[in-house]
Amino acid sequence: MTAATAVPDTLVLNGIVKRFGSVTALRGASIAARTGEITAIVGDNGAGKSTLIKCLTGVHRPDEGAITVDGVPVDFHSPEDSREAGIEAVYQDLALADDLAVWQNLFLNREKTRGFGPLRLLDRRGMRREADAMVRRLAVNVPPVRSRVRRLSGGQRQAVAICRAAGFGSRIVIMDEPTAALGHRETARAEELIASLRDRGLAVLLISHDFAQVQRLAQRVYVMRGGRVTATLGREDITPERLVALVTGAEEDE
Repeated sequence: MTAATAVPDTLVLNGIVKRFGSVTALRGASIAARTGEITAIVGDNGAGKSTLIKCLTGVHRPDEGAITVDGVPVDFHSPEDSREAGIEAVYQDLALADDLAVWQNLFLNREKTRGFGPLRLLDRRGMRREADAMVRRLAVNVPPVRSRVRRLSGGQRQAVAICRAAGFGSRIVIMDEPTAALGHRETARAEELIASLRDRGLAVLLISHDFAQVQRLAQRVYVMRGGRVTATLGREDITPERLVALVTGAEEDE
């Protein structure tokens, strides 16, 4: 066994089942992601991708199955539990506050304070200083951290969301359709940022309908259909044509 194949999985979801009344959204789905790799999940709308991600981020609790991080079983009751385990997500809507500055968005719901006991004040200077450092570490193309988010381009807004997800000691970053609303140039820049997360040693989970993007970025791909994982591809097997065939059911994985 080579060193590359000996790298253990950082994240494992095994046999995940999720029911909503009489509807079974996930039927024993299993995926894994490794540190320093980009792992993609593809499938049509309704395939179960979003439900699987919501189980991973603590929005839903699986009815059956197990989730482990670094080999340790976890049971998320809320998104806060997931974040404490080092899991961050960047959703398609980015969840940014337009009227707040870049630094305020980076620390949204993570505000730092200074002082003693009940007499504590927001540490604005400290947060701005840390925000500057976070942006520099990722070489993000973002204006000064005092800038209002509503003045940023689509690519710059995406960069802020990625920087927020990667900036707090995260181990695993989920990217949900990260370039769906971006132009060609901004998409290329966003893909560079996603690759930089991989190169920094994070495990990146990519959900994308852009199969050419999946081919460019992913080391491993899971294909979902009907709440199940129906195929798993290594990097050498990933092509847009093959992904289309597997997603539509025109080809079944052997």
